[in-house]
Amino acid sequence: MYDPVQLRTFLAVAQTLSFTQAARRLGVRQSTVSQHVRRLEDATGRQLFTRDTHSVDLTEDGEAMLGFARSILRAHERASAFFTGTRLRGRLRFGASEDFVLTRLPEILESFRRDHPEVELELTVELSGTLHQQLEAGRLDLVLAKRRIGDTHGEVVWRDALTWIGAPQLRIDPQRPVPLIVFPPPGITRARALEVLEEHGRSWRVSCTSTSLSGLIAAARAGLGVMAHTRGLIPPGLAPVPARAGLPELGDVDFVLLHGRNRGGAQEAADALASAILAAGDRLHRGISGRESA
Repeated sequence: MYDPVQLRTFLAVAQTLSFTQAARRLGVRQSTVSQHVRRLEDATGRQLFTRDTHSVDLTEDGEAMLGFARSILRAHERASAFFTGTRLRGRLRFGASEDFVLTRLPEILESFRRDHPEVELELTVELSGTLHQQLEAGRLDLVLAKRRIGDTHGEVVWRDALTWIGAPQLRIDPQRPVPLIVFPPPGITRARALEVLEEHGRSWRVSCTSTSLSGLIAAARAGLGVMAHTRGLIPPGLAPVPARAGLPELGDVDFVLLHGRNRGGAQEAADALASAILAAGDRLHRGISGRESA
């Protein structure tokens, strides 16, 4: 009843909230994306997206379709692998940014290992900037991380807004330097935070530096300051800083998949894991934000 091609297109739009970004990810025209979505909506008899010239969002029926689409595509891929007799082997060096420590990425990796038991999966968790460097040096085969400012390469898993977050009781004095909780260089959110504060002439000071997301969260919960963070990944116990604090807008950030240049024997395994992450990409942020309960 539901065409897997149309379901993949639906997931791409749902995760990027953009018909243009979905078309780029899938390597098709935007009109093709619109056509696939329209045909899927015809098949369901429901509207899956609300869209205008400025925004795209899921309807309640679209939210429901997310789980069905993932299940159908997963069953389709398992059947294909079973009947073609393909078994992936070899070592796959995968890097994921610190942003995903508290998300459902472990569930995606567990499922991948169950489906491909002969792949030796080697996981590196680091800052996005560090992962970009390791990928360029040939030390990783696949990376899931934030895209560096100005970069255009990589498959967009989803786009989200960056926001200032802190303890709910924290108050920012506009007459004093902004207390910052940051990753060390080459952290991408660190660079963005400092850049926008400098552009708006807002003084700042570093109140905490840590390479660990857990360390930053602990400092923020203790009220040491504010941190720039992805809106869809706000940890429990923290909240967006109110607009009255007068902090400048941070803009959007893209989370992307990047393949290594020397793909060699890891190419098929990297492609398979990339497909699994793209198919379940919305779970990485919807699960932690509370919009998905299972």
